Amino acid sequence: MIVPPHAQLIDEVQLYTDGGCRGNPGPAAIGAIIMDVEQHELFASAECIGPATNNRAEYRALIKGLDLCATYTRRRVVCYSDSELLINQMTGAHRLKNEELRALWQMVKELERVFHEVVYQHVRRTNQFITKADRLLNEAFDAR
Repeated sequence: MIVPPHAQLIDEVQLYTDGGCRGNPGPAAIGAIIMDVEQHELFASAECIGPATNNRAEYRALIKGLDLCATYTRRRVVCYSDSELLINQMTGAHRLKNEELRALWQMVKELERVFHEVVYQHVRRTNQFITKADRLLNEAFDAR
């Protein structure tokens, strides 16, 4: 992603992502929220992505979110998700067995190269920013 010349990069952003589908697989949507370290919202996004499984939607939300984070930083991104599978696969705690998820994992790894450091943290579904990302993706579903 190309940074607009007027944008000033900051040292760290926090990325909260959620992906979901109605049916598994089924129509899917993603949500992403980017915050600065003082918890000020920098950007929020949600969109429908067509048919997918829940796990694919979680990966697609992370991919979209990391791409958007490049507008704000090249240093450190802390990624938060309520998907244990996603976080465990990104941290290497779990192996990737599914080829489709492996391809999405590889896309994330390519996006990581833009940043000095990318950290992954699992949070509960009740986290206020995950809840907001979920609400945004459901609004995207309802608007289509």
